[in-house]
Amino acid sequence: MGNEEKVMRTEEIKINLGPQHPSTHGVYRAVLTLDGENVIDIENHLGYLHRGMEKIAESRTYTQFIPYTDRMDYLAAILNNWGYVGVVEKLMEIEVPERAEYLRVIMGELQRIASHLVFAGSFALDLNGFTGWMYAFRDREKILDLFEMVAGSRLTVNYMRIGGVCADVTPEFMEALSGVLDDLEKGLDELDGLITGNEIFQARCKNVGIMDTETTLNYGITGPNLRATGLKFDLRKDCPYSIYDRFEFEVPVGKQGDSFDRWYVRIAEMRQSIKIIRQAYEQMPEKGNIMAKVPKVIKPPKGECYFQIEGSKGILGYYLVSDGSKNPYRLHVHGPSFVNIGAFPEMAKGGKVQDAIAVLASLDPVLGEIDR
Repeated sequence: MGNEEKVMRTEEIKINLGPQHPSTHGVYRAVLTLDGENVIDIENHLGYLHRGMEKIAESRTYTQFIPYTDRMDYLAAILNNWGYVGVVEKLMEIEVPERAEYLRVIMGELQRIASHLVFAGSFALDLNGFTGWMYAFRDREKILDLFEMVAGSRLTVNYMRIGGVCADVTPEFMEALSGVLDDLEKGLDELDGLITGNEIFQARCKNVGIMDTETTLNYGITGPNLRATGLKFDLRKDCPYSIYDRFEFEVPVGKQGDSFDRWYVRIAEMRQSIKIIRQAYEQMPEKGNIMAKVPKVIKPPKGECYFQIEGSKGILGYYLVSDGSKNPYRLHVHGPSFVNIGAFPEMAKGGKVQDAIAVLASLDPVLGEIDR
């Protein structure tokens, strides 16, 4: 009997990963073709959460649509607000007051940290690290308390307005903010010590789901997933918007673009966000308007415009077409999660089933943004 005949051959099978929520970060379905535990192929199936957000915009006024942006990437609602109001302001040539810009930076970076903490906790939980999930969500709750103080809500925070922000902060908020930043630094040290150096976590993530810079760029992936490959590109640094050119901060990068690097970059980014918030805290003028003078009924001039920001998961862009009426003629959202999930099959092929879970978690997808 030849060696080839002695090898046990198994029949390929197809299994569904999702669309139930655990391990898929939302109602996402991937059809895995397996040979034993080896992943031979992956087929993405999206659309289980589709709500037609872009079409809804055509039947809402410019102001009425702001709350809908909260529900796209619902883990980074304020950043979604910022991208949308920014494109309207760009088309109307509205100059946002300086104090409002500082408030946007503070709230936006707090939202980035909150989003990354969900990533960290979910990543740990997907790899069976329940304690890491508890640590991350403990710290996130403190940020949500701040959101509730200023905007009245915790998850779908509706804070940005066309021309500024909806409410000013109080001295009590600023005092609480200072304490929360101190707590976040301590919490990140704990999370870092608990998970990053854990040998089981490293074994599950290092050299798993590797994607080089060129391939990542070919997929159109940006944000932390791109920086994990070693490319130092961040819109806040390379194409500054708002007042980001006033702050000193670093752009963390990885080495080889594996699942561990994608974890490391986000942990390091949270520390840089704290650094940005502290500078904004110190620089923000004590008094000033929080809203520009804008018409009660927003009617941008006819034309089209594109505006993008550095979202928590990559570049978040809004393309707007105006026909001069009170409703957008056309609105399109470039959501980073949709782009990122497109690379999942290539990243997970050739690995084990458990590797696919780690790779998916490392991409930090949110289905509200993918399906819209």
